[in-house]
Amino acid sequence: YHRNSIQQLELPQRKAALIVPAFETLHYRLTFPKSKAELLSMLDMGSLYTFRYHVWPKGHAPTDYAKWRTATVPYRVAWQPDFEPYVVVRRDCPKYDQRFVGFGWNKVSHIMELDAQEYELLVLPNAFMIHMPHAPSFDISKFRLSAGYRSCLQTLREEFHQDLSRRYGAAALKYLTAERSL
Repeated sequence: YHRNSIQQLELPQRKAALIVPAFETLHYRLTFPKSKAELLSMLDMGSLYTFRYHVWPKGHAPTDYAKWRTATVPYRVAWQPDFEPYVVVRRDCPKYDQRFVGFGWNKVSHIMELDAQEYELLVLPNAFMIHMPHAPSFDISKFRLSAGYRSCLQTLREEFHQDLSRRYGAAALKYLTAERSL
């Protein structure tokens, strides 16, 4: 499906990030759905949820799951603060910023960079992934327990915003404005 989508959308010739809608389960064992219809049934029965809807809804809300339910063709979404979807992109896309290792802001900063470079953010109507439960990572524990870790992450975020402003000028102000209004 991904290969066909990449060819149909002429991804090698355009700047686009294909968003793969993410779902999650609280069950350690799950029969993976074989189709979108089967996934929707599991979603309606409550054995699947939209990814992190109960913890961090801003991270995936721009995917527009209500639209995805009935979509038959890829649709464009706009960048929003804290958007951190899973994407399929060309190999020559901007790399993840290496400042953001461990927990916090790796996918958010990557999507901001793609948006700053005017990548289209396209949601695939028949693609999906399911996050399985696992123990919390060492880094998320540090984030939750250490004010120093959170302070360092904030400093890195500010540096990242400054770098975006230097590279993209006034066009990057929307990211700083969005950050400050949160």
